[in-house]
Amino acid sequence: MPASFYHPKNASLLLALAALATLATVYVMQYGFGLAPCQMCLWQRWPFLLLALLGIVGAFAWPRTMLSLALLAMLVSIGLAGYHVGVEQGMIPLPAGCATVGEAASVEELKAMLKAAPPTCDQVSFSFAGLSLAGWNVLGSTILALFTSIVLLVGRQRAARPVHQS
Repeated sequence: MPASFYHPKNASLLLALAALATLATVYVMQYGFGLAPCQMCLWQRWPFLLLALLGIVGAFAWPRTMLSLALLAMLVSIGLAGYHVGVEQGMIPLPAGCATVGEAASVEELKAMLKAAPPTCDQVSFSFAGLSLAGWNVLGSTILALFTSIVLLVGRQRAARPVHQS
């Protein structure tokens, strides 16, 4: 990658664009293609919203601080998405907030409840190349976290270099 990608302000803008592209993708999948998100899918959107905001601020002010906070946001995203993958794979029990609760007095009420209920978090509603959307989130968030870490480390190394006067 060109060295300009590693400049903190440019990296911040790149992270903001990646976050906005991710959010745009999930909203198109939801509203354009009718793929309803489960509760955990909705939780996973918050770190990307935060990443977009941090990236935009970092493109104009306090880029290293915003990148540090962006790294934390991506680590939270990895944790949420990893937890969701564990639920999908049956390794972790379904959280209480993801279960559909209610009682139906008739078959018609039950049909209406099932039609209106969001998908449960343990069901993979869409996968691509063998990965669920939560799995792709783990992968994408990890790549963004590694990129952010590299930018922070490169900046630290540049700041530590002595300046030679001629």
